[in-house]
Amino acid sequence: MTERKPIQSWLSDMDGVLVHEGQPVAGADVFIKRLRDSGKSFRVLTNNSIYTPRDLAVRLRAAGLEVPEESIFTSALATARFLDDQRPGGSAYVIGEAGLTTALHEVGYVLTDLDPDYVVLGETRTYSFTQITRAIRLIEGGARFIATNPDPVGPSNEGSLPACGAVAAMITKATGVEPYFVGKPNPMMMRHALNAIDGHSESTAMIGDRMDTDIVCGMEAGLYTILVLTGVTQRGQIDRFPFRPSRVVESVADLIDLV
Repeated sequence: MTERKPIQSWLSDMDGVLVHEGQPVAGADVFIKRLRDSGKSFRVLTNNSIYTPRDLAVRLRAAGLEVPEESIFTSALATARFLDDQRPGGSAYVIGEAGLTTALHEVGYVLTDLDPDYVVLGETRTYSFTQITRAIRLIEGGARFIATNPDPVGPSNEGSLPACGAVAAMITKATGVEPYFVGKPNPMMMRHALNAIDGHSESTAMIGDRMDTDIVCGMEAGLYTILVLTGVTQRGQIDRFPFRPSRVVESVADLIDLV
């Protein structure tokens, strides 16, 4: 499509776009304020399943970004909704943090290592060899394998950290079972967000810092895609991919006038 409708609603990744390791990206505070003042609908989407939306709202506020709890949608929430739809009132063995366990509890799931319906792998900064071994044996015993997101690495001040996708690959190598990834680039997460803001693909923009999750997910959903260079994908890496974002900018500071 060469002609698009004006942008009426916005979806944005969080880490690498608005903040980086707890520090605000320059201009993110003005961008968020402009969004809120404009009255345009928006959601902050994150594959990070460690925290609840309430936790993330507080952490963003500490970084000077006022994002309401209800405007944050995580891969943990998407995973909980998916499992509740697939097998209501089921059970799961979970490797993850409070963001994931809380989301599953809220949809009525039982968390157990005794013959669970699912093994659910999320993000944590303390992956346990004992937990991974238990997950492998449960999957070998018939549990279905779900992972919150396919990101292989996450950023830190010290460099890359192994993330959910890397640990999922290890479990797959041991069991021969591939997980079903619920978070980006699964378009399911994008559809949830669009429905929540009553948005339409032709008038919604998706801002992200990763070509392999944010941009491909937005592209496949028919959104206007904007890559910022404050996170994982750098300018020299863009041409490695067989698809391109609609626009490339240095940071969200360059998007303020578009709101």
